[in-house]
Amino acid sequence: MLTVYEKPTCTKCRDLADLLRERGIGFEQVDFHLDPLSAAEIAALLAMAGVTPREALRTNEAAYTELGLASPEVDDDAVVAAMAAHPELLQRPIVVRGERAVLARPAERVLALLED
Repeated sequence: MLTVYEKPTCTKCRDLADLLRERGIGFEQVDFHLDPLSAAEIAALLAMAGVTPREALRTNEAAYTELGLASPEVDDDAVVAAMAAHPELLQRPIVVRGERAVLARPAERVLALLED
């Protein structure tokens, strides 16, 4: 079973849901905007996906500029804390299967989780 961390109104998240349904793959959806993730949960998801906090950071959000996250002086812990406080900063969807995860952008990246 897959767990998909998403925002239901996100186009990329809907694309992923369509792909999984077309292939008959069951998944659980977690709207992390309604049920926010802690900094520890975000850090764990990113580690499972092999993605750095900066790679998973949405730079087009107002909070990115307001919090000064473009500064190279902002460390990974501060970026993750900002994502926990402002869920819109976290790229989505993130898909988890067992101990592995993938940032499914594009949606087809989820297929790597299904190969094992």
